[in-house]
Formats: sequence, C-alpha cells, structure tokens
Amino acid sequence: MKKGICIALVLLFIAGSVFAGGGKDKAAPGELTMVAIPKLKSAWFDDYEKGVLKAGQDFGVKTYMQAPAAADEAQQVRIIEDSINQGVNALLVVPNDANSCVPAFTRAKQRNIVVLTHESPDQPGADFDIEMIDNVKFGERFVDELVAVIGESGEYAIFVGSLTVPAHNIWADAAIAYAKSKYPGLTLVADRFPVSENRNDARQRTLELLTTYPNLKGILAFGSQGAPGAGQAIRERNLQGQFAIFGTTSPNEIGPFLKDNSVTKSILWSSGDAAYAMTYIAKLILDGKRDEIKQGMTIPGLGQPQIEGINILFNNPLVVTTENVDNYDF
Repeated sequence: MKKGICIALVLLFIAGSVFAGGGKDKAAPGELTMVAIPKLKSAWFDDYEKGVLKAGQDFGVKTYMQAPAAADEAQQVRIIEDSINQGVNALLVVPNDANSCVPAFTRAKQRNIVVLTHESPDQPGADFDIEMIDNVKFGERFVDELVAVIGESGEYAIFVGSLTVPAHNIWADAAIAYAKSKYPGLTLVADRFPVSENRNDARQRTLELLTTYPNLKGILAFGSQGAPGAGQAIRERNLQGQFAIFGTTSPNEIGPFLKDNSVTKSILWSSGDAAYAMTYIAKLILDGKRDEIKQGMTIPGLGQPQIEGINILFNNPLVVTTENVDNYDF
C-alpha cells in the first residue's frame, strides 16, 4: 500500500513538472512579456507581428501578437483586458478608438503595466506613442501626389478607417487644410467617408461617388482597405489609369491593383519598424531607464526620432509603386 502511494506521488510530481514547464508560450521566471494588439488581423499587421517578434529576440523579452478578427473597438478592448489579467508587462496597442481604450489603459497603469501606442498621437493613458511618419507632412504628401496626377483643379474624396481612428483623421485634416491653402482649385466632395478598414464598404462607396460625382478625379484612402476597395470599383467601371487612388495599403495587398493601374500608389511606412521601436521603448521603461527616452536618443536600426511630449516621431514614409512593389514582403 505504502509503495503504491509513493509511486502515485512520484507520478503526480512528474506530471505537475511537465505541465508547469511544458508550454513554449510561457515566459521564463523573470522574463518580461509584451503583447502587441493591432486594430485587426490583416496583411498590414503581419509586418507588425514580424517586428515585435524580431524585437523580442533582439532585446531578450517574450513577445507575441493578439489581434481582433475585425476592426472592432469592443473586441480590441476585450483583448487588452484579457492581457492585463494575464499579467503581461507591456501592452503595444494600435487603437481602433483612442477613447474606448482609456479605461483599460488606466487599469493597466494601476498594475504597473507599460502602455505604448502607435497611430494614436497624444493617446490618453499611454506612456508613449510611436509614429514612423510626420502626421501632418504625411497628409500633405498625399495631396501633392494627387496634384501630380490630376493637376491643380478637380474633385476628390477622402476615405478614413473610421471617424475615431486618430491618425487617419489627423492625415485627413492635414490634407484638407493643405489643399485649401496650396491648391484652391481642388474641391473636396464631402468631408470624409469612414469606410477604409472594410474593402467592400470602400468599393461600394466608390461606386456611389462615381455615380454622384461624374467629374470626380481621385480618392485619398487613409486605412488599409480603402485603396483596394476603391481599386475594385475602378476595375468594375473599366477606369484603370483614368482615375487617381492613393492609399496606405501593404505592398502584398496592393500589388495587383498597382500593376493593372486601378490604384496609383501606396504611401505608408513599416508597421514592423513601429512595433520594433515600441518594444525597445517599453523595455527601457521596465528596466528603469525612462530618463534615457529624450531628444538625441537612438533606437537601434531606426535612428534618432523627434520627441514631443509623449510622442516619439520618425519621418520615414515608404512610397510603393508598380516599379518597386515586388521589393517588399509584407
């Protein structure tokens, strides 16, 4: 009887040891854990995941990504809350809605969890926000690119992911103000349309605009699915090469549309670089080196950003065209 009890105890001990240490996803004792939470699962954010995983390897922290199936603020907040409950050390978030994230971010800070954001300048509740472009210059760049194709007069429209995505609306504001100031001959047909995170919505809106505004010459699409959706509409109307569309879509997604001239260019940045920078900054904070985050600092592989309040700013736009689209894999 005693022998049987001893054997059972030994087996329980072994089993407990296996289950306690058998998960590859578990952080080692003392290891920092960071979760990247983008707006949705998409080709655009595949690069984000690659960047955060590379940073984890380079900086010796455990990193992984969890993404909502769609650009839904409630889904994203649930993932943030779940990550807080799991006890991660840092949240690396691309908010769908800056305001809806604030209560969760406040709770994270109460638990000493570092909060970094991207595409959400001056995000309430964040330690820092990382931007890979100058938001105002980025919006203005789209207008200059549009004018280079359609000239200094004509009707155009603007798409954004939603009216609550901070970066998209900053770009739209900058584009509108710049166009009014520098190119008064341009006419914006409406303030902006929140369709650019859903390809079919962008397609349908483009078809409607082509009917309502027969003199429409171009669309500036801020959001990953705006340009492909608009490009699909252009294909259906057989207007390839006769209409200007500029978007912020990943090279892999936009490539076919560039190659048949249904989309003109994609102007964006590497979300992987943003995730890499976020991981680096989060680790500095967790290592007690927050005071090193100041003007003149260098982020490995990315150079020196400008630091304005909580905003860490680079200006590295990537212009993707028919000629260079195959050079990128994200």
